[in-house]
Amino acid sequence: MKEYPYWHDTVAAPSTQHPELRTRADVVIIGAGYTGLSAALTLARRGASLVVLDRDGVGAGASSRNGGQVLTGLKLDSETLIARFGESGARTMFDTSLEAIASLERLIADEELDCEYARTGHLDAANKPSHFDAFRAEQALLARVFHHQVELVSAADQRTEIGSVAYHGLMVDERSGALNPAKYVYQLAATACRAGATITGGAGVTSMRRQNSGWQMTTTRGPIEGREVLVATNGYTDRAVRWLQRRLIPIGSYIIATEPLTDDEAASLLPKRRMVFDSNHFLHYFRVSRDNRLLFGGRAQFGRPDAGTTHQCAEILRRDMIAVFPSLASARIDYAWGGNVAFTRDLLPHAGRMNGAYYAAGYCGHGVAMATYLGGLIARRMAGESFAHPLLDARFPSIPLYRGTPWFLPMVGAYYRVLDWIS
Repeated sequence: MKEYPYWHDTVAAPSTQHPELRTRADVVIIGAGYTGLSAALTLARRGASLVVLDRDGVGAGASSRNGGQVLTGLKLDSETLIARFGESGARTMFDTSLEAIASLERLIADEELDCEYARTGHLDAANKPSHFDAFRAEQALLARVFHHQVELVSAADQRTEIGSVAYHGLMVDERSGALNPAKYVYQLAATACRAGATITGGAGVTSMRRQNSGWQMTTTRGPIEGREVLVATNGYTDRAVRWLQRRLIPIGSYIIATEPLTDDEAASLLPKRRMVFDSNHFLHYFRVSRDNRLLFGGRAQFGRPDAGTTHQCAEILRRDMIAVFPSLASARIDYAWGGNVAFTRDLLPHAGRMNGAYYAAGYCGHGVAMATYLGGLIARRMAGESFAHPLLDARFPSIPLYRGTPWFLPMVGAYYRVLDWIS
């Protein structure tokens, strides 16, 4: 079993990284994932001199480690959005997710990015009969308030969508999509470089200090100055940017990938190749890859991934996968890996400016389209555009008693397990 992302074996690593660290730029972007690279592309095309720094390299974090699910909606469900923002405000917030997907699709089409994008739709699978009842209420709210149509499939009919009896009905959203995240982030990097961006890997930022003329940063490759700085580190934000670290909780998400299945075997699992996630708080998500592997992921534990936990989490996910698809009991697991998902206190993504630095982060598991979208929006703001947006400059609360070490995650995980048990 290979303990690195399956996606890494589907595409050659990019040759876009600049070997030398420049000492000055108009803009320094910290983080070469979707957010930073989207911002770099936008700013480079507006003539800015910019450098993208990354502690490791292009897409080394969640941008090449996620499940490739391009999903409608935000982490908050419709009822919670309405309770928090009212019907009009909730509709505005939900519409940002649809615009993020549309923006991603335009980018892929305009730049001819070969990243296996397809509008597959997604399934929300009910773990309990009561969850399917909740789907009915969600369907009605989505139609009435958000003008967004989804379909319900009863447990008796769900074989048309999923080859499992583990669930109690489905909610189908045709607007979601899928892509190969590594191919996408590598090609986004290449596009940004062609536009004039410089990317330097192996350049972790260890400190940053504001000066009258801009910013002075110390990196593991040497110092660099920038007139403006964008922090785009999301679930990998460290103590070099303490004010942002105190607002982001990195939680490990893990994925296993089976050996390639036959066409018939793959079709028996997900005949329409949709993206799937279930209705538990301690959820699972899965899909079939282009070469017929089942990729099965979830929060196997509440903590950060490290070398010591990957194998253990792979065993947990394999057990859970077989519970959903018993036919895979003898399937070999070829890959297992993990990555950080960044959660915020209010479960919403945020972008804006704080302490003189720009930032965009906190996608709560919905980052493929939203990170690309917010990266572009914050770049436009950095370029001098003035416009209002519900995810820009909103109050971004820090987390009480939190200084970057998520000591409370085991308790949160236990709480969610209890919720899943009693719901």
